[in-house]
Amino acid sequence: MSWSAALRDTVRTGLTVDRALSNPRRAVRGALGAALVVFPTLALGGPGLATSGAMGAFIAGTATFQRSFRPRVSLAVAAGVGLGVSTFLGYLAAGVPGAFPVLLALWAFAAGMAWSVGPSGGVVASTTVSVMLVVVQLPVSVPAALGHGLICALGGAAQALAVTLWPIESWRAQRDALADTYASLADYARRLRQDPVARVDPAPFILAREAATLTPWQARHRPPELRGLRGIAERIRPTLAALADPGVGAPAEGPERDRAREVLAAAAESMDAVARAIRTGEPLRSPRTTPTLTLAGSDPEGPRLTGAARRSARRLAALLRTAADTLDKHDQDTISSPAIGIGLHRPSMVRLLPVALQAVRRQLQPRSAVFQHAVRLSGVVTVAYLAARLLGLEHGYWAPLTAAMVMRPDFAQTYSRGVARLAGTVAGVAVSTAVVQLLHPGPWLSAALAVGCIGGAYLTLRTGYAVMTACISSYVVFLLGLQPGDPVHTALVRVALTLLGGATALVAYALFPTWQTARLAERLAEWLAAAGRYSAAVLTVYGDPAQGGGRVRAALLDFREARSELLLAMERADAEPVSHAAKLPDLSRRQLDRARAAVGLLGRSTVLMEAHLPGRDAPPVPGAAEFAEELRYATSIAAAALLVGEQVDFGGLRSAHERWDGRLAELPRTDRTEVARAGARLVMAAVADLDRAVRTRRPVPSGT
Repeated sequence: MSWSAALRDTVRTGLTVDRALSNPRRAVRGALGAALVVFPTLALGGPGLATSGAMGAFIAGTATFQRSFRPRVSLAVAAGVGLGVSTFLGYLAAGVPGAFPVLLALWAFAAGMAWSVGPSGGVVASTTVSVMLVVVQLPVSVPAALGHGLICALGGAAQALAVTLWPIESWRAQRDALADTYASLADYARRLRQDPVARVDPAPFILAREAATLTPWQARHRPPELRGLRGIAERIRPTLAALADPGVGAPAEGPERDRAREVLAAAAESMDAVARAIRTGEPLRSPRTTPTLTLAGSDPEGPRLTGAARRSARRLAALLRTAADTLDKHDQDTISSPAIGIGLHRPSMVRLLPVALQAVRRQLQPRSAVFQHAVRLSGVVTVAYLAARLLGLEHGYWAPLTAAMVMRPDFAQTYSRGVARLAGTVAGVAVSTAVVQLLHPGPWLSAALAVGCIGGAYLTLRTGYAVMTACISSYVVFLLGLQPGDPVHTALVRVALTLLGGATALVAYALFPTWQTARLAERLAEWLAAAGRYSAAVLTVYGDPAQGGGRVRAALLDFREARSELLLAMERADAEPVSHAAKLPDLSRRQLDRARAAVGLLGRSTVLMEAHLPGRDAPPVPGAAEFAEELRYATSIAAAALLVGEQVDFGGLRSAHERWDGRLAELPRTDRTEVARAGARLVMAAVADLDRAVRTRRPVPSGT
């Protein structure tokens, strides 16, 4: 994509306005949480403390709107503590000549590295840089720095109190994530009726797992219908695939295929009913068109499913009955039984600190996109601050503030937010300055207008960044308007500095970019290695059923995460103004797409085998564990070859498969051996597709 096309698309994205609003009650609650701090501190401590409290309350309230499954109380408290620390340190450094730019650079770098723990952490950390820049402009003595930091943290506590006293849709995010999983399964079942080898979208399963990782408090207080159903959905997914696939399920044509389509249609209706019950919290209303006999595929008046397809249909019927029983029952001991599945537990914020530090350490390397973003953010914010100070610009902090709010780790978000930030700031400053000029509000009215703008920002979180930025800019103007000065002159200066800061951020990213296009081969290699580990884990259970499927579960999660990272990287790469061939000289985009399809087929083949995992007391399949080890080794070597630009070689794996398949052919036929043989053949077909996809590759230029 050319630069002109990329810029056109990002500008259009940044200025797009969606009419969807956030929950009005949550917006009002956030504004009330800010009011709990602003007005008492204004009465007791004056405008300076009120500004610090308002900043803390606003950012802490914003944290509760982030996409997170943690309790909103803990999010508000954590954000308030971070803001209090940044405010306190900022005030201390402001009183020491030359110390504040150093602190700003270090804090901006740390805020950039916070993206290692997730988007929510990155967004909140970026806002602490902005708060530090704003509040230290208010003249205070060094001993008062602690008071301002505590007041800023008090804003987070006020938001936590508002969430506690006025809970609104406390479990909505978890309900929606779990309901989306069953709705996705229903859609998958319908697609399998027409395309027996259709692929399931793993995104709802990833989100549902994240939602099911609960804190101890959440685990004790969650609604009964949120217990265990995710585990059932995980078992339904491979069962649907195994029933529909012609290789290990119903035949491609004939009466059994028609019966399989009926079973899939009935299962889809049942899962839609389960999704509705989860989403609304109402009793389950099972559709009348899904009798048990039909689901089991054993209707005496019609064709019967046989063999592996019949077993899959019976397993599917049993799983759907279990899901229905889980929704109907409210006995916690029954619902949380190991047969249905116990939810995971998320540790507290304090216990998560070592995990977060470990995530940051993993990103502390020059090739990391997060590390490059942190360096870029630190440099741009510090340079913009120093430039404004050296030029003697009034309200010069608006330039680095804009840069901090605009910059993101990827091109599309940085440029779309940059354009939206510039447009929203100009509009917000112009409107709020006109209001100040016409009304000449006093401290109390200015505080009330600031609280109203906070509520407007919360309400417009979903409309687009430009509208929300206009509300935020107005909020800052009303807060800082408590100080004397010419409002028209101040508005013009702020608009000019906003343009300067935004332009600096955009130019900095263009000069020092982090292109996802250059990392596509790396993401593909990681996905291939994860797919190999997943397939090997499943085959190992066939060879040693006594060890159970614990390793299979972990390998499946790694496989999903690697696929998700590849798709996200490809989505971001498509928006970048760089040539794919220029960044990946050894692998064309067509080859990348074909290789991605081959790895997807490898994963799907493993899903089919997973649907028929033997029980712990089942006899082992001879040679399965040895072939699993060969598969794990071959895919890891192939992944390394993709990274360094060498040719992949699956010759050893083919020989191992021929030996194992011949060995199984000499043994008596059983269900387990036939499923293992069929699954292994599908795996080798996927390996052959991958080999053909990357066999002819452009030579890597010397010196790269």
